[in-house]
Amino acid sequence: MTTDQFSTSTEREALCGFLDKQRAALLRKVEGVSDADARRTPTASSLSLLGLLKHSALWERRWFQIIVAGRTFPGEWPEAEVQDWADDDFRVDEQDTVERWTAYFEEQAAVSRDITAGLDLEAPCRRPKLAHRNLRWVLLHMIEETARHAGHADIVRESLDGSRGV
Repeated sequence: MTTDQFSTSTEREALCGFLDKQRAALLRKVEGVSDADARRTPTASSLSLLGLLKHSALWERRWFQIIVAGRTFPGEWPEAEVQDWADDDFRVDEQDTVERWTAYFEEQAAVSRDITAGLDLEAPCRRPKLAHRNLRWVLLHMIEETARHAGHADIVRESLDGSRGV
């Protein structure tokens, strides 16, 4: 997707279009990669393609469903605070597969699009600790974070098999 493949005639269209562009870039980085390779950490960091995808999928859900929409999911963040939740989001094992996390990421992104479509950009976040933020801020933050992780994934993928470009 290039920037001319989505409308930027309104702020909402631009924000949503750029976020979708970054989501697609992240998903392209795991295409054609085996589960074993997707779990590998071939650089000096502890990041793997699968860990980046898992983290992005979890926070897609958290930002839009929990923080923006105010939904709760018993046993999940933030109710079930894990001591080291930031690192835990990136950890993967044999049960984590490209297929599983790609599907989950796509499902969460679809729900996020539905939530976004139904709210004004000025709508405050429903999570009390972030009520001073609004949907516009969350969309900008998610563009920033998703782009950052797509870039990380690009480096990891190049280290795995030499393929380049987000």
